[in-house]
Amino acid sequence: MLHIADNLKYLRNKRNLSQTEAAEAMQLHRDRYRKYEDGSNTPPAEILVAISRFYHISIDLLLTVELRKVPSEQLLQLENNRILLPITVDPKGDNLIEVVLQKAKAGYLGGYSDPEYIESLPQVSVPFLGSGKYRGFPVEGDSMPPLGDGSIVVGEYMESLSDLKRGSTYILVTVNEGIVYKRLQRLQGDLLWVESDNDFYPPYTVPSEEVLEIWEYRFHIGRTHRKEDKLPDSFHAMWMDLRQEIGKLRK
Repeated sequence: MLHIADNLKYLRNKRNLSQTEAAEAMQLHRDRYRKYEDGSNTPPAEILVAISRFYHISIDLLLTVELRKVPSEQLLQLENNRILLPITVDPKGDNLIEVVLQKAKAGYLGGYSDPEYIESLPQVSVPFLGSGKYRGFPVEGDSMPPLGDGSIVVGEYMESLSDLKRGSTYILVTVNEGIVYKRLQRLQGDLLWVESDNDFYPPYTVPSEEVLEIWEYRFHIGRTHRKEDKLPDSFHAMWMDLRQEIGKLRK
């Protein structure tokens, strides 16, 4: 279901604009704009771009999310209007990490930009991570040892391909493959060359236009840890509690 008509009305009223004023601001004829707002017509791509820039809201959210139900303080605005990510914090103001469990993984492609879907995910608090947006994803298979089925990889949201680093590992959310955890071999033009740490699996390329989200590896929760991931002793008790909490969420 598209929510563009209701969102246009909501955003216009929020700015205390008349239909004529909104239409003129976006260089549209009033009658044409009125049909978009009453739902009799759907704006074409070039008009969606104009609406997105005028209201500073991503096209994805304009079309798929009922904005009147989303408090503005729960949205994280990124540069160039690319998307607004829903974020949540605990009573202390620390970011809450949404955990995409295995049973919710299939629905993530359809709900990654929907605040209601994100709010429905289990959440855990990790206070020392600082600013940024973090999310946990399940690991499948044996392509990234020593991590395997049952581990949760927590990544920090990456805003730009230019921020990616060769040799680092990332959770990629893609149109064709869904959620994958891989190491970046290199970035060549519009292609991401990625590889598994298990040599059995050959490297392959991912076109940048197929990438919906990229999350850079920060830590994982599982039965084993790499040497470079060893945590300070002061956090040991907290991680034991966190792992128990994740275990309860799976049930």
